[in-house]
Amino acid sequence: MKRSDDLKHLLLSIDRKSYPAYKDTRGQYQFNGFALSVDHVQGDPFASPSKVSVIVPGRIAGFGKECYETKERRIAFQDFLLRRMYLKVKDFSFKAKGSGKSGLIGISRPGQEILERSACTVDPATGNLTVRMEVGFPANGRTINAGELIKILFDFLPLCVRQTLLAATCPKAGLEKVLFLADDQKAIRDALSENGLVAFVADGAVLPRKSGVSSLPMKEAVPFASPESMKVTLTLPHRGALTGMGIQKGVTLIVGGGYHGKSTLLEALMAGVYNHIAGDGREYVITDDTAVKLRAEDGRSIKKADISMFIRNLPNGRDTVAFYTEDASGSTSQAANTIEAMEAGTGLFLIDEDTSATNFMIRDDLMQRVVSRDAEPIIPFIDRIREIYTAYGISTILVAGSCGSYFHKSDCIVQMKKYAPMEITDFAKKEAENYPYLTGDLPAAQAPDFRRIVKTDAAFARENRIKMRTDGTDGFSINKSEVDMRYVEQLVDSEQLTSLAYIIKSMKLHDFDGKKTLQEAISGIYKRIGAKGFAVFAGGEYLPGNLAMPRPQELYAAINRCRDLIQI
Repeated sequence: MKRSDDLKHLLLSIDRKSYPAYKDTRGQYQFNGFALSVDHVQGDPFASPSKVSVIVPGRIAGFGKECYETKERRIAFQDFLLRRMYLKVKDFSFKAKGSGKSGLIGISRPGQEILERSACTVDPATGNLTVRMEVGFPANGRTINAGELIKILFDFLPLCVRQTLLAATCPKAGLEKVLFLADDQKAIRDALSENGLVAFVADGAVLPRKSGVSSLPMKEAVPFASPESMKVTLTLPHRGALTGMGIQKGVTLIVGGGYHGKSTLLEALMAGVYNHIAGDGREYVITDDTAVKLRAEDGRSIKKADISMFIRNLPNGRDTVAFYTEDASGSTSQAANTIEAMEAGTGLFLIDEDTSATNFMIRDDLMQRVVSRDAEPIIPFIDRIREIYTAYGISTILVAGSCGSYFHKSDCIVQMKKYAPMEITDFAKKEAENYPYLTGDLPAAQAPDFRRIVKTDAAFARENRIKMRTDGTDGFSINKSEVDMRYVEQLVDSEQLTSLAYIIKSMKLHDFDGKKTLQEAISGIYKRIGAKGFAVFAGGEYLPGNLAMPRPQELYAAINRCRDLIQI
């Protein structure tokens, strides 16, 4: 490894030369207390900024193994350091001047969720810390301004490292709070299965968000208070006794008037598949981490999904065991979303009536009398909801504002009134007796066939350059293939979509061999990711610093929405 003085001498020697001379800076350099790796150098000052990494040896960082002894603690610890580094780095961004992106210092900006990110990682074996960021190498026009880059690399960056990545300068109480919260959140997740629950919402939680475009908590929101009949008390390792609403496995219906908080509760449960930072208001809202939000998605493509549980005997004779379409209707798209979530291993469906296809969810009594079951290809979700739980162990939490027929199918019914939940199961069931729901004789569904095999793509492997682009949380593209992810609602960060693009690229090159089922391929890559991390799918000359780990459920969703990129 070269010394920092070597880098400084090199920079001085190329000062005022043409911008491509910056390419000579690639490599690793030993600074006082850390190593700097120049991983990629931008082609000109207006191009995407250069990529650099900072590596601090564990013995110098000085953090004890207790910070990363469990996966939950490790991710929370990395998130804690990254947030500190972000706040420090942004103070120095563009302090160095020049053309284009000169002087930019960028690093991932975490949101309210605690995600595993490539921007900051710790090696559990050594305690070595690696922080990945981007730097706009300064120039005047297209002429190197070495003096400004020396400011960044020799003044600004070492200061950021000393003040954020060393135990000696880290607020011990703040770090301890983060680690303890990670322990408590894990304890709640463990307690879900132990107590037959699919979700827990702590008393005092703040569920409403600041606005439709902000995930910050709403000020002066009504704190959550559990109904007495649903109240459970969990004993956490650090917080101690914590009371809240426990949602049991089975079928739970959330009802109430408009604007009373039904969807707000469901959105908090959707987000509960992730841990949240202290102060978010939802840090103790924990949901089965395999939960999937289902909805209608008109126009999406479907690739040989077995939707025969819900749709059969189509008048045109189309096969619904291996259903294929490039332009799904509301009902077929929601049926496919449901089956694909089952294939992805979900234990909980989250559904909002407002975003569902009406004919997929329900057929009222009058319609059943006028149009017989034999004349209707769609078996509505209401007729399968109990079977999905009893036969497949998948619970459902459903928000309904207008369909009372689901009272007959529910184990628990919660009414939201002015953001306060009330358990009204007995009352609703009693009222429902006056409005019997016609079911008729419906045979049990055949278990869905998940033996979908992705075809090999030899042409893709021969591509000289595979281009990827991410469009926020709306979607991503690989080469010219666009993947629309707008309706996959549990994606919370654009870096998750960047990772999805990398994973699919890797799987097309290495996993889709025409023999493995989709389940086998996805299970295999997540097993490798668990052992080796981001490098499994984004390894190469350097590891990008803009990746966040997606759940397997979102990988399934992404692959299922690849129109021409994936062939099944």
